Amino acid sequence: QVQLVESGGGLVQPGGSLRLSCAASGSIFRIYVMDWYRQAPGSERKLVATITTDGTTNYADSMKGRFTITRDNAKNTVYLQMNSLKPEDTAVYYCHGVIAQKDLPRNYWGQGTQVTVSS
Repeated sequence: QVQLVESGGGLVQPGGSLRLSCAASGSIFRIYVMDWYRQAPGSERKLVATITTDGTTNYADSMKGRFTITRDNAKNTVYLQMNSLKPEDTAVYYCHGVIAQKDLPRNYWGQGTQVTVSS
């Protein structure tokens, strides 16, 4: 079984920074794409950023220039550095990975970590 465990969320003032981490563990053959999503109260879950195996990244428009996604393939970990945070960034942030245990890749989700931006 594969598990994704997020950490690093919390309360931060507007303009501040946070770094989220997501570690994948279990019987992993290969990790393909890893993403961060977020879900604010009363809203649908939305894509924040994506990183492929070779490090190619993609961001939602509102995060470009403020958020940076990186990954450490040796540690099976993906990070999300969030700078210049705004109150509208408040949400539960979820890690997602397309991961193969033997041959067929499957979707896995973390449990989510709360990020609250408030003065």
